[in-house]
Amino acid sequence: MASQSSWRGRVGGQVGGVSLTHLAFAINIPPHIPVTQETSKRVFALWVLFGINTMNFYDRMILSVVAEPVRKEWALSDSALGLLGTAFTLLYAFVGVPFGRLADTWSRKWLLGAGCAVWSVLTAASGMAQNSWQLFVARLGVGVGEASCAPAANSLIGDLYPPKQRARALSVFMLGLPIGMFLSFLISGLVAHKYGWRMAFYVACLPGLILAVMALWMPEPQRGSSEGRVNPAHRPGSPYLVVLGIPTILWIIVSGALHNFNMYAATSFIAAFLGRYHALDLKSASFAASLIFGVSGIIGLLVGGWASDRFGGARADGRLLLSAVVMVVAAPLTYLALRQPAGSVALFVVLMGAGLACVYVYYSSVYAAIQDVVEPGLRGTAMAIYFFAMYVLGASLGPVGTGMLSDHFARRAMTEAGATVMGEQFKAVGLHSAMHVIPVLCLVLAVVLYASSRTVGRDMARLRAWQEASAA
Repeated sequence: MASQSSWRGRVGGQVGGVSLTHLAFAINIPPHIPVTQETSKRVFALWVLFGINTMNFYDRMILSVVAEPVRKEWALSDSALGLLGTAFTLLYAFVGVPFGRLADTWSRKWLLGAGCAVWSVLTAASGMAQNSWQLFVARLGVGVGEASCAPAANSLIGDLYPPKQRARALSVFMLGLPIGMFLSFLISGLVAHKYGWRMAFYVACLPGLILAVMALWMPEPQRGSSEGRVNPAHRPGSPYLVVLGIPTILWIIVSGALHNFNMYAATSFIAAFLGRYHALDLKSASFAASLIFGVSGIIGLLVGGWASDRFGGARADGRLLLSAVVMVVAAPLTYLALRQPAGSVALFVVLMGAGLACVYVYYSSVYAAIQDVVEPGLRGTAMAIYFFAMYVLGASLGPVGTGMLSDHFARRAMTEAGATVMGEQFKAVGLHSAMHVIPVLCLVLAVVLYASSRTVGRDMARLRAWQEASAA
């Protein structure tokens, strides 16, 4: 067994200012307990997965950052701009289902490495597009690569970390979401401001390729090993029907669609909203957006991971009840943010950031709840089905739906003003009105999550009974 000091010497380095030692403590490895080589490999794997997820969200957010210069260069409507975001999500959802089965039957680290390499190259190719249709096709390709990430990564974490540490481990992995958004809004905004929007896509390629190679060095644990049940089998029947036969999963699928509609409505248009309604330039709007999604996400995920493990350990429905409560809190915070007058940027950032911090708790609690009710041999499949619904019914509709609402309200504002030409002032009014869909859906989401908390205890008991019977 390696001593803790020697382990720190091996993996205590820093990447992006965050040490692996701090990452180990974030998932509850007490300082007085020696850390074995196996644990160091787990922490290394979690760090690489975090990096891959960071680039996952960094790359997909670039288009949101450069939405305004792209719209103006090609004279696009908000509906057409939303369609570019939908291109990514549609193929992501459909390709994710077979990738989910691969995650349950094939090497997950090779799947992650290949996917990360593919989407990194095609992100760079997005910058070469000469019209909106070429960009649409490039974003479809990015969606294919990124579809490999969530099923394989969640399945790996489920086998690397036991249930009592799993929500915190998933929180560390999901930190890639806000940090990726933060870096994308910050760096892409600066790069696009200085060198043009195309360069913002080019700079994202190399980090992704490096992480693709690092993925091949991760351990590949046996499925079920973290729970002491090394069993790749699953309950009898089609793997898809087994997953869909779990009532809690059905509620969680509905919640995922609502949640992703909200998140993609916000991320696709927040920089444009800040530019139009609050009159910020691209650099300032991107910086404000990076604070909203980055800082709030880090707080929400870390606090959410701790709270999810605490409440989930105390009661079977603890994780999902936690999610329902924080969504109730998120609704008035996001509404009040949108009611701030034009120019009140600081208060908008604080209120929207606080609301989204609550929204981020969803990832820590719900992702862990999925693994509570699904056997190890089907976790990749379960995540793929869940993500299919999230993206087909949620993320694909979020950008285009919000864009269509924005165009509708803009035309109404133009008509009410007696104007015949669509000016930027009407586009600002339209987008401001459309963004109010976010607090409304937060309340609907809270109801769905509460419903899921009513079934999770029975589904956990059924899974334990099957595992005990199959092990006998």
